[in-house]
Amino acid sequence: MAIFTLDPRLQQDTLYIAEFSLCKVLLMNDARYPWVILVPKITGLTEIFQLDEAGQQQLMVESNFVAQKLKQVIQADKMNVAALGNVVSQLHIHHVARFIQDDTWPAPVWGKGDAIAYTQAESDTVIALLKSEFSSLMQDG
Repeated sequence: MAIFTLDPRLQQDTLYIAEFSLCKVLLMNDARYPWVILVPKITGLTEIFQLDEAGQQQLMVESNFVAQKLKQVIQADKMNVAALGNVVSQLHIHHVARFIQDDTWPAPVWGKGDAIAYTQAESDTVIALLKSEFSSLMQDG
């Protein structure tokens, strides 16, 4: 069995939050949008349908949980949830909290403008908040 490794682009563009039973939970390092990415910890996946039925159900549980918690805590107008995979083929699910007044509304955020990295203090605060919100599903604390 191959050891799971995170795609280098995801490794470069995200900050680690936690582990759920199926997925790594990552924060996109772009302070313009509250943006969490779930990556199933199974080597070789590029599509949701490649998961067995139990894996698909667990992914839905984890994804819905993240979307609901992020919408609540951020008080987003809309959650954009998507698995695109056009740039990074490794299966990953985006959860982007959107606001009617954000810079790209109502268009998608992908490929629009340049990311603004969190400062260390900002990322520490956001990650601590999300860990608190996500704690009931976390495997590491």
